[in-house]
Amino acid sequence: MELERLRKIFRFFDTLEAQDFDHFVGFCQRKDLEKGVCLWQEGDVDNFAAFIVKGQIGIKKRTEFGGHVFVGTYGAGSVVGELCLLTQNPRGVAAEAIEKAEILILESQKFEELIVQHPLLGLSLLRHIFIATSARLTKSYERIASIF
Repeated sequence: MELERLRKIFRFFDTLEAQDFDHFVGFCQRKDLEKGVCLWQEGDVDNFAAFIVKGQIGIKKRTEFGGHVFVGTYGAGSVVGELCLLTQNPRGVAAEAIEKAEILILESQKFEELIVQHPLLGLSLLRHIFIATSARLTKSYERIASIF
């Protein structure tokens, strides 16, 4: 993957030197998803995050009526599943490609290796994930408040 293309998509990559970018991508696995492919199911115990390079991933939650409802749609430049990098908890939602997508997968074991081998890069990645997660949480609070 070329750095310049990803710098336009992800703010995180814009802060990286070419060497750090190469290190990061070396810990990831590139994957193409067709529309409708499930990335993970609610309740799965896998531990990875996906950086969306192209396409869209829908996040859905089971309802009490046996169906699912989409609770989020994320496109290029987003990271999904990031909380599973840091916890051993089962997935609270499912993720599905709602259009053809290209992603970079970072497994929790590889993430831990990255932190040990490249601590400043790991800190930068954690900062990026924290900012993205915080922004999502703030939007969730605003949506909940708008209902009442």
